[in-house]
Amino acid sequence: MITVSNVSLRFGKSALFEDVNVKFVPGNCYGLIGANGAGKSTFLRILTGELEPTKGEVIITPGERLSFLKQDHFQYEDVRVLDVVMLGNPRLVEIMKEKDALYAKEDFSEEDGIKASELEAEFANMNGWEAESDAAALLNGLGIETELHDKLMRETNGSEKVKILLAQALFGNPDILLLDEPTNHLDLAAIAWLEEFLINFENTVIVVSHDRYFLNKVCTQIADIDYGKIQLYAGNYDFWYESSQLMIRQMKEANKKKEEKIKELQEFIQRFSANASKSKQATSRKRALEKIQLDEIKPSSRKYPYIDFRPERTIGNDVLEVHNLSKTIDGVKVLDDISFTLNHDDKVAFVGSDELAKTTLFQILMGEMEPDEGSFKWGVTTTQAYFPKDSSAEFKSDYTITEWLTGYSEIKDVTYVRGFLGRMLFAGDDGVKRLNVLSGGERVRCMFSKMMISGANVLIFDEPTNHLDMESITALNNGLIKFPGVLLFSSRDHQIVETTANRIMELIGGKLIDKITTYDEYLASDEMAMKRQVYHQQQAEDN
Repeated sequence: MITVSNVSLRFGKSALFEDVNVKFVPGNCYGLIGANGAGKSTFLRILTGELEPTKGEVIITPGERLSFLKQDHFQYEDVRVLDVVMLGNPRLVEIMKEKDALYAKEDFSEEDGIKASELEAEFANMNGWEAESDAAALLNGLGIETELHDKLMRETNGSEKVKILLAQALFGNPDILLLDEPTNHLDLAAIAWLEEFLINFENTVIVVSHDRYFLNKVCTQIADIDYGKIQLYAGNYDFWYESSQLMIRQMKEANKKKEEKIKELQEFIQRFSANASKSKQATSRKRALEKIQLDEIKPSSRKYPYIDFRPERTIGNDVLEVHNLSKTIDGVKVLDDISFTLNHDDKVAFVGSDELAKTTLFQILMGEMEPDEGSFKWGVTTTQAYFPKDSSAEFKSDYTITEWLTGYSEIKDVTYVRGFLGRMLFAGDDGVKRLNVLSGGERVRCMFSKMMISGANVLIFDEPTNHLDMESITALNNGLIKFPGVLLFSSRDHQIVETTANRIMELIGGKLIDKITTYDEYLASDEMAMKRQVYHQQQAEDN
């Protein structure tokens, strides 16, 4: 159990937290939520002891082991992958080293034998004999193939490193598990595995995530950071949202009734205070008026952008025809004879673990890359707007946000342009911010402004939720649901895929699986599971 007692954290005169009191008890998975900058990651660092609070203390039950998902992807470059995972339980690794050192001694004494016996007992008690197989099971569950387990970390790519460090955090059944954005850079299959792991995990979990579906699946309680406090709510993310909105509505309704009563009392007092026969009643109402206190409704730190993609023209029946597209990159055929036709009401989610294939297809369709073979043709009534996975080149300029967006607008009126920026929470002086100083989240919101102002009737998104807070993801989800045009998108956000897509395409080994269905129905399909299994078996045999 973790007990947080009167914790405050101040930076100069500014307080991030003020007198926080909360307990995290075993058997619960707590979703730690809050707006960007509210202090979620900072609070986790306080819990781990990496950061000292200005006031108060964090108490962890003696003897309990805390595990924290590390973000330094290059810390273990010369370490074997399996060993990196087992480092999640430092004491176990320490015992293994001590045992090896003892047994390697040439003058093995009776005292050494007693020490070795003690170590063996502790080792067995920590399931040390199953350590390697447990580590391998975690890696396999997260999609790290067996042939990588004995390689060095330097031989793995970025997404594999993320999964290995996550396996490290999960290893050895820690008493307290802290996860900061564990679903970042995970494919949907790995996220689904992690959901099942956490659902069955019996100890304490505190997780920060912007994935609403994930929080709904795994969380038993929500720890909401707002107003410099942390408030616990029983239930998952959706229950928190409904509860918090209901509480605000009730407070507003109660205040409205109080304001009506205040007005009624003030009118009576004003009317009869000078009347001798009514003076007692007027005095009584003055006392009643003094007792009425309005509930303080603090402004939340959460801000929701308004995302509304409105096509300038209706799309016709001819949208897109793709014929036999193929593309090889670095010797790997990422697209292999791909063909499909889009209809005017299609909302297509591209799913699966092959991110390069999806990005390559989008870049070809937007004219940023040439295919090796095949062709495609957009319908004459279509106009496209594109959100690339990497938009950094767009923001190397010294232009202000307003100048930049005006360049993409047919209407050059500054007020008109700033209206689109305002919807994306760029108000007042934010409009003169320089592109080259924007944060990741601000860049994403700029790109949404650009897509909205284009009036396109075909939108292509390549992982648009990276760098976004929960409020912006919710606004994007709502905007995509309302959009009346054609969508092609990839996203790790399960809820966006499930609530938006009516057609699922998966690229496996360069080949295309194309189904008109919802995402959850697609995942449950035995036919699709069999195709994926056959592909992965072929890959394993080839390797």
